[in-house]
Parts: sequence; structure tokens; C-alpha cells
Amino acid sequence: MDNGFWFALLLVSVGTLCMRLLPLLWMQRHLLKQKRKGGLAAIPGWLSVLGPLMIAAMLGVSLVPATVGWSAWLATLLGALAALMAWLWTKSLGWPVLAGVSIYGLAILLARLMTGG
Repeated sequence: MDNGFWFALLLVSVGTLCMRLLPLLWMQRHLLKQKRKGGLAAIPGWLSVLGPLMIAAMLGVSLVPATVGWSAWLATLLGALAALMAWLWTKSLGWPVLAGVSIYGLAILLARLMTGG
């Protein structure tokens, strides 16, 4: 593999680490400061929306296929519908991911078998 791949992998890893570590370190410092002041340790409002915003960003990226073609768009649509139906049925996070990824993979596999590629 070329060096560009490893650099991109390293960059994504550091970015993921920072997205998780920096809010944690900031919050620990914030809570210690509040404790020293004798005040009530409250979580700021902006920190509580960080998780849903990251999930929304990942959803947006996931809805655009990496390759352009009818099979990729169909697989994406079927995977998204399967995830939505599983979420409506279970109201959990794990089962919709499993359903969406499974149906997406199955649709891609069937499309490749049908086209011979």
C-alpha cells in the first residue's frame, strides 16, 4: 500500500481520538473547577448535542454511495429502509445497524451475482 493510504488512516485515527478525548478532558477540567468553587457541576448544553450531531454527520455520509451505479444506490436505499424498519420495531441502536448493514451487503452481493462482476 502506498504512503498516502497510511497517512490518511493516521489522520482519521487522530481525528477520531480527538473527537472523543478533547470533550472528555474539557469536561473533567470543567467539573473539577466547579467542584473547587463549591458550585453545582452541570454539563453545558452544547456538550449534550455533540453526540447526536456526530451521528447525523455519519448518517449523511452513509446515504451517499461510494461508487456511482444503480446497484450501489439500490443497496443504500434498501439498507436505509431496513435500518429504519428495525429501529421502528425495536427502538434500539444495535439491531438497526445490523439490519441495515446486512441488507446492504446482501443487495450488493446479489447485484454482483446478477451482473457477473
